[in-house]
Amino acid sequence: MTTSFASSLDALSGWRGDLLKRLDEVGRFLADHDLADPQIDAQLAAVRERLGQEKLIVAFVAEFSRGKSELINAIFFADAGRRILPATPGRTTMCPVELAWDGEEAPGLSLLPIETRLNGLSLGELRQQPRQWKQIQLETRDPERLAETLREVMRTAWVSKDQAEALGFWNDETPDDNPPLDEHGRVEVPAWRHALINYPHPLLKQGLVVLDTPGLNAIGAEPELTLSLLPTAHATVFILGADTGVTKSDLAIWRDHLGADALSRFVVLNKIDALIDPLATPAQVRDQIASQVTETARTLNIGAERIYPLSARQALAARVASDAAGLAESRLPALEAALGDQLMPQRRALLERVVVEAAANIENHVSRRLIDSRRQLAEQTLELRGLRGKSSSKLQMMLQRVDAETAEFEACTTKLQAMRAVHSRMLKDALVDLSSDRLREQVGQMQEAMAASLLNLGARKAFVALCQRLRGLLEAADKRSREIRDMLGASFGKLNAEFGFSLGLTPGPDLERFVDELRLIEKSYVQYLGLTQALRLSQPKFMEQFRRMLMSKLRVVFENASAELELWNKAASAQVDAQLRERRRGFRRRREALERIQAAASELELRLKELEGQDERVQGFIGRSLELTEALRRQSRTGMRGETATMISIDLPLTDEPEPALLRHAAQA
Repeated sequence: MTTSFASSLDALSGWRGDLLKRLDEVGRFLADHDLADPQIDAQLAAVRERLGQEKLIVAFVAEFSRGKSELINAIFFADAGRRILPATPGRTTMCPVELAWDGEEAPGLSLLPIETRLNGLSLGELRQQPRQWKQIQLETRDPERLAETLREVMRTAWVSKDQAEALGFWNDETPDDNPPLDEHGRVEVPAWRHALINYPHPLLKQGLVVLDTPGLNAIGAEPELTLSLLPTAHATVFILGADTGVTKSDLAIWRDHLGADALSRFVVLNKIDALIDPLATPAQVRDQIASQVTETARTLNIGAERIYPLSARQALAARVASDAAGLAESRLPALEAALGDQLMPQRRALLERVVVEAAANIENHVSRRLIDSRRQLAEQTLELRGLRGKSSSKLQMMLQRVDAETAEFEACTTKLQAMRAVHSRMLKDALVDLSSDRLREQVGQMQEAMAASLLNLGARKAFVALCQRLRGLLEAADKRSREIRDMLGASFGKLNAEFGFSLGLTPGPDLERFVDELRLIEKSYVQYLGLTQALRLSQPKFMEQFRRMLMSKLRVVFENASAELELWNKAASAQVDAQLRERRRGFRRRREALERIQAAASELELRLKELEGQDERVQGFIGRSLELTEALRRQSRTGMRGETATMISIDLPLTDEPEPALLRHAAQA
């Protein structure tokens, strides 16, 4: 691996690690001073999980014999001193393979039998069923045994034509795409449907996931590969042969599965060493390579700068031999540099937005809560200062006024109950359109429309109609969400004016991004639902697999949208309860202070000092919280490593109870 890609990924990993330290610092501060609540804790946990488990998925796609496995060996396994993935002439990797690292699992190879296609379960469902997979331990310290174990992904089986059709490898409607029959009329199919390699490579440990997809038949036979794994890859490396150019099957893969999003596609013209001619000059060879690049760019309708001519075999040999000149001649570093330069900024920008939004929410929450505490402390201080030199009758009047204010404040409960009833009804209406039942209903309508058309030739039209209806549901939920926010905003304004609350609303949930996710799904599926797949969908088993996989994909979008809507509404509602408890507690503290002062005049000055100390401490909390959230934002925007700020301890003793208890039930914002 060149220092460009490896160092870029390492920098991204280090940046994430520094952000996690900043998040932990914020979390400790909130916990130590009792400023957290379940909603803020949940948000911190979600950001930590996002930063800690963020994956960078790079898919390698090619027809057979394009040198794809050799390219993966050259990039990831050269330090083993030999080929690890099978990379011999002809068909090698027969099933889709994922290379990743899960530190909670031992190094191993997990293989899913091809027969699982017959039960209709999607890959996503089968990942949750370990018993369905064959597990093989990997000897990572023994390259020979490691390579021999990984050869298992090459294993095939001979089945009848009917079995091949049931498994998705034969279709009488498209004879040109069918594999050859042997003398017994049998078809050779992969023994495995999917393979997972858990390998402790340094880059895989940092969150890189490599997806190895073999051949047009394998791609077309597995809906989830085309509609889930490939579209979610952050980059796709499409490998062609420099000696063959773009073949018919290559063009079919590009047109049907890859061509829609050219910005995340990297096209490799492998095997440029095959163009070396002893009778040609080096300049003539370079011209021939440049000509192939130009022709490939024209055929695929992309810019020539997206095409990288190289020799994976030469690069692997050079890395094994530590031959820097040979590696440069292979041209592999140019591809790795492009991957590093283009992928890492995209991932960092996405994570930066998540962190900045979290920092703003935490800052608003803590500031509003502490400012409300300062306001209550100021009211108590002003009240007590007015008692200096006053008689016991004045104290009694003050006690009566506190009781009257308490009774007046308690009148808010009726309005709170009415607001909660309206809020609950509006939220329930908003969540109906995001429910799994509504989603199943819409997908069922799509199935009925497909079944009503001849040979499912209306599949694309039915799917487009489904997406239009689903967008309508998301947009309706978004509209109801804005109505809820308007209602709560008006109610909070009245409660603040009439009863002295300091309620406020953060920006509402952004459901538009889930509409964007749905558009991406639609884009990849529409590209997939051509004539060939329409014919496949006429097969009941294939249709059921497609439906289950589609439901799984859509359910993630709708469940995430529903969860975000619920989380925002819970946060808005919870701050009412928190401020209600805090205000009641404030009235109780005022009455207790007046009673103590009535019993002993010396208590007055002592209590005033306590309040002043509490106010100084709260001011310190405000400053420290702003400092921490600003440091978190700055860390996310600069991406530079820096020393973690030392926690500032602010400890002013109180006479009656520790300060965290003062804020334990304060409002969430």
